[in-house]
Amino acid sequence: MPAASHIALFDTPIGTCGIAWNSIGVRGLRLPGSDRERTLAGLRRRHPAALEQVPPPRVQAAIDAIVALLHWTPNDLSGIPLDMDGVPVFHRRVYDVARGIPPGQTLSYGEVARRLGEPEAARAVGQALGANRFAIIVPCHRVLAAGGRAGGFSAPGGVDTKRRLLEIEQARIGNQPGLFDAR
Repeated sequence: MPAASHIALFDTPIGTCGIAWNSIGVRGLRLPGSDRERTLAGLRRRHPAALEQVPPPRVQAAIDAIVALLHWTPNDLSGIPLDMDGVPVFHRRVYDVARGIPPGQTLSYGEVARRLGEPEAARAVGQALGANRFAIIVPCHRVLAAGGRAGGFSAPGGVDTKRRLLEIEQARIGNQPGLFDAR
């Protein structure tokens, strides 16, 4: 029998996010919709049986770490436990590589594929990241298309949200200055 799921909304500098969790770990993170109601609706679509609840201390610690990161404070979220039930093995491997990318740094889809030992799998890496239900915790926004292009982003706000997250983190591509330093 699966562990009971819970959800909560929380405010961040980019808007109201939503989080789902159970006794195993975070089951999903929802980036802001256009308002609180849309964020909650998106969270409920993915976690229909989850009950709204005040987050327990371990989930509140994850929320605090996410909020700090979105307040321009470099923060490592790789220690937040995730419930990967139902996540395909290849996706898990991609997520492990993505979780190892520090704030402010990026990799390309091809570089992630090479780190997996599957250099021809760049497209599959993109598909795995497109299915990422743990946005920010699994920092898919730190994975770019070839040449440092933003590529796609399936979270609310699309590529604009991806760019904003990279800007918050003062992202760098390789040894280049931050993506947004030239503005």
